[in-house]
Amino acid sequence: MSGDDRQNEEDRQSELAREHKERQAKRAAAQTAKSRRNTFIGAGVAVVVVAGGIFAATTLVNREPSKVSAESTPSASASASTLPSVTPPAKTGPVTCTYKRETGVPNKFVGLPGKKPNMKLKKMTIVTNRGTVVIDLMTDAAPCSVNSLSFLAKKKFYNNMKCHRLVTPDVSGVHMLQCGDPLAKADGKNPTDGQGTAGYVFGDENSDISLSKGVVFMTQAGDAMGQNNSQFAISLSDENNQIGSGYNVVGVVSEGMDMLEGLATSGKDLLLNDADITGDGGTTAPKKPVIIKTITFK
Repeated sequence: MSGDDRQNEEDRQSELAREHKERQAKRAAAQTAKSRRNTFIGAGVAVVVVAGGIFAATTLVNREPSKVSAESTPSASASASTLPSVTPPAKTGPVTCTYKRETGVPNKFVGLPGKKPNMKLKKMTIVTNRGTVVIDLMTDAAPCSVNSLSFLAKKKFYNNMKCHRLVTPDVSGVHMLQCGDPLAKADGKNPTDGQGTAGYVFGDENSDISLSKGVVFMTQAGDAMGQNNSQFAISLSDENNQIGSGYNVVGVVSEGMDMLEGLATSGKDLLLNDADITGDGGTTAPKKPVIIKTITFK
């Protein structure tokens, strides 16, 4: 083999090695993203999938997804930190919501919401033992999610409920508060925390918005679809943008963000549960309980 041939062969092998390394890096990045998404929700949701597969529950007519802008400035009543703001979506056509009874998980059933949502609801106020949170709703884009939350609030489903999951970046790589399990003990020990629901599920909507700080969204198990229930979460950091979209976004916090960010600054403020990170059961709970007193809509 001539010198030129040897050089060409070495160059070809070098190129092949480089391409192989790039493919490995891409596979590793994809696996990390999938792992982070599963860790993000973790054990803090219902883990049993409805028999018969995915249930597409919501019918929307001519709905354009709304957008969240991270560039806008919050109102004077919001936290000093910059929060995303709600951009009104295009007008929608008639909306019909469908909710399907689900008995395969621990639940507290108080009935099924009506099929016709109240499209005039603009704000959701959560009064807790730690302070009050006001959420500007995206009802036009997520009518069936807002309808479900409003129905359960009227039934006093959330009254005196402990928020069962609080995680910080040093524990799980993300920062969020999760609530809505009516059976949760929020002690960091109970292996079934995060599995409880209102006993029904409904479909996906408004699921193309990144989960930046202040975004409020419905939670469902890892890679599930159409399994939304009573549980919701509040994103407490822009780090959650790495998860991407895929969850029903119902609105954005307009008041109370400072209080929420102060609930935990590190794992030292939490009742740690390793099973939460692996998705094997139980949740990482706040050492100082976060208890919902009431939720109201207007």
